[in-house]
This record gives sequence, C-alpha cells and structure tokens, in this order.
Amino acid sequence: MANIQLATATVNAMADAVDALINGGSAAGTIKVYSGSQPANANASITGTLLATFTLDNPAFGAASGGVITLGAVPLTTTGAAAGTATHFRCASGGTGGVGTVWDGQVTATGGGGELQLNTTTISVGVSVEITSGTFTMPAS
Repeated sequence: MANIQLATATVNAMADAVDALINGGSAAGTIKVYSGSQPANANASITGTLLATFTLDNPAFGAASGGVITLGAVPLTTTGAAAGTATHFRCASGGTGGVGTVWDGQVTATGGGGELQLNTTTISVGVSVEITSGTFTMPAS
C-alpha cells in the first residue's frame, strides 16, 4: 500500500483553499461553539447546544505556513447565547453561494491545545466570550 506524502507547497495550497471556502459565501463566515459531544464528522448533524456564534473577517485566516492557517483578528469577542460548557465548534461559510459547513474541531480554554481556544469554556447568557486563538492544520500525509 502506498503512503502518500504531500509537498509543503501542496499542503499550504490546500489549507488556503479551506480559508477560501469559509470566505466564499455572500455573507461572512462563522464559527459556532457548542456544548456536548462533537459529531463523528463534519457531514453529520450538529449536536449539543449552540452557546455562541462568532462572525469572521474576510479573509478569516492568514496565509498558510507549514500547512497551518491561523485565525486572524484575534481576540474575537461575542456574547453567549446559552449557558453551558464549550466542547466543539463548527466553522462555516456564510450566506448564499457558500458551501455551508467547512470543518469541525475541538474547543479548549487558552493553552489547552484545541483548534479553537477561548478565554473560558464556561459560557453564560449575555456574557462576553473571546476566541484567543484558532488554527486549522492540513495533514501532509
């Protein structure tokens, strides 16, 4: 069985294409933060309670380096829509012409290693919550 290995330029182009999908709709892309268990994959119906929605800039992420794109404009702040513990998120393009869901990932508090890191994973209604960092990594193999 062959083991596929991608060149850095290829991995960077693929990661940049993920950002292009997020920016591809007629409205801004979003990151929606949820409680509960993360779905098995990004094609599955979302699970948990929607705790907060962040509206992204266009472009949402910076240019890829080493297959990694990093969320721009952080810290990014919004207000909690429901109370709960943030565990996962879904990143999507916005409006018409977009692909909808682009990818899902894990939420942790700052320094916790999740693809999306928040100042706190305890979300409360009407209280500010902040993205402190966000990354997407395209595997090279």
